[in-house]
Amino acid sequence: MPLKSKDFFGLRDMTADDIRYILGTAETMKYIMNQKSKKAPHLQGKSVIMLFYEQSARAKLAYELAAQHLSANVIDMTNSVHSIEMESLQDMGQLIDQMGADFIILRHPMAGAPKLLADCVDASVINAGDGFNENPGQSLLDLLTIKEQKGGFEGLKVAIIGDLMHSRVSKSNIWGLTKLGAEVSVSGPPTLLLPEIEKFGVKVCYDAGEAVNNADVILTTRMRMETLDKFFLPSLDEYKRLFRVDEKLLKYAKKDAIVMHPGPIQRGIEISPGVIDSKQCIINDQIANSVAVRMAMFYILSQVGGVFK
Repeated sequence: MPLKSKDFFGLRDMTADDIRYILGTAETMKYIMNQKSKKAPHLQGKSVIMLFYEQSARAKLAYELAAQHLSANVIDMTNSVHSIEMESLQDMGQLIDQMGADFIILRHPMAGAPKLLADCVDASVINAGDGFNENPGQSLLDLLTIKEQKGGFEGLKVAIIGDLMHSRVSKSNIWGLTKLGAEVSVSGPPTLLLPEIEKFGVKVCYDAGEAVNNADVILTTRMRMETLDKFFLPSLDEYKRLFRVDEKLLKYAKKDAIVMHPGPIQRGIEISPGVIDSKQCIINDQIANSVAVRMAMFYILSQVGGVFK
């Protein structure tokens, strides 16, 4: 079995075999979800703690449903966020650990917070997003969706458009896609591209049309409203004119190209309404895969990461 750590921080340090194993396990979990009962006993008697220092209804719901489908007990501490913030992350983690938790799902505004927490607890820590670092759960559901739609990754041409500096899922997607053999091009406002992003193994295009040219897959990022200042981006109108995925930009891609977005989408900003409502935009397929991927993460860690050792 390729994964050996008790924790799951991101795709950067994973091998291609690790990622393929997770995707294969997620496909098995989809089979379970399609059954009438939608229940499996793999986490029977285990406890999953939701510790979200940042709000994300979609991610939280996906992890909760995944844990419940595997028969775990789920405790959501999100409503206690004000009291949580009064304690250090390590103190909170040790408190949860002493109470016998088996998994802690952490979403935190600080990059590296999951590793910091994992170092002081016996429970398995799953990164649900840390700062501007990674969001592996969202990335894996993107990868699973691409695999289902395109059959594989080797030689696949993928364009990532938007705010790559603040998009943690884009970083995870770059690590995953390049390791699996895809050719990745990125484009966005120069002020919102990562410094030395070429070292990630991607092609940088300052013209979105060049990045999208002959692409099989187009991934867009969510524009954060706080980036709309003179240091990053003068206006949304400028962004939409140069980088919005619309019918005009889509003409550069292959005819069967798919368009994806991590959600929640801001209609008309990252993607035009016409493209959102087209068959090429497969956001609903991404959502459908979100629970299966989280089930796979739970299952794999339960086998190799320590909660059953």
